[in-house]
Amino acid sequence: MSGIWVLIEHRRGEIREISYEMLGKGRMVAEKLNQELSAVILASDAKAYVDKVKKYASKILTIEDKQLEQYNALTYQAVLSALATEKAPSLLLMGHTSYGMEFAPRLSAALKWPLATDCVDVEVGNDGIEATRKMYSDKVNAHIGFRGAKNCLVTLRSGSFPAEIDAAYDGEVMSVPSPLTTEIQARKFIEFLEAAAGEVDITRADILVSVGRGIGDAENIPLAEALAKALGATLSCSRPVVDKKWLPKERQVGTSGKTVKPKVYIALGISGAFQHVAGMKNSGTIIAVNKDPKAPIFNVAQYGIVDDLFKVLPALTEKAKALRA
Repeated sequence: MSGIWVLIEHRRGEIREISYEMLGKGRMVAEKLNQELSAVILASDAKAYVDKVKKYASKILTIEDKQLEQYNALTYQAVLSALATEKAPSLLLMGHTSYGMEFAPRLSAALKWPLATDCVDVEVGNDGIEATRKMYSDKVNAHIGFRGAKNCLVTLRSGSFPAEIDAAYDGEVMSVPSPLTTEIQARKFIEFLEAAAGEVDITRADILVSVGRGIGDAENIPLAEALAKALGATLSCSRPVVDKKWLPKERQVGTSGKTVKPKVYIALGISGAFQHVAGMKNSGTIIAVNKDPKAPIFNVAQYGIVDDLFKVLPALTEKAKALRA
């Protein structure tokens, strides 16, 4: 049996956004290979997630077991190893998350399937499935082949693809018996501890006003804050602003910060270094303000203003206030 599988990642009853990103990409690969796209759900009550994904995959494979109520790499490996050995998908996609980073290498070793991690793209080439991953602090794209392997594993970086995908299926649900016959004792779930939250979560913002080195000084940050307030937006920044301690780390966008996908991203005085662009390139609409017409940020922006941001900022803020009045 062949096919493209997407492992649905869920936490505390909610499907994580990376799952929808993988389903969208998985569909593209499945269509090129003329294969089925399947969503794989491991849970104590998989039915709770089926309705949320069945319109995005042609088949839903569910395995229910009380030991799958919480993520555990040992139980996941035992279950998915058995299922993958029996069904033999061409490609199994996982998120490059805390789950995937631990689980994927274990599964690869157990199945003896090649693995490419932290990938930003998966395509079908002349020799089969190929993956793209970043190297040397995202300065180089490495294109990876699997030497004719019939089966392979890939973990995808969050934010590499849009999560808003068109419904194209009414997936057939197939319930597979759990292969677990005894309770796995080596590792047990004790409790879920939420990471300490900062003042804001920029990953959830619909509109981001982001400042870079061009803001000049910490004393000028309130100018950007005024625009953000007028737009009902959240303030974020590039790494140089954090390095100078003008804004806290939780506000940083980029490879060493957070990956964001707001509906609107306004870049103020940001040059557009690849580290920053990697963290915001999938935003809905990107608006850039920079006095340098050759700034790389304009390569990804849909709208650009070449001018001194200290002239543009007050005008934008007044316009925003007028629109909201």
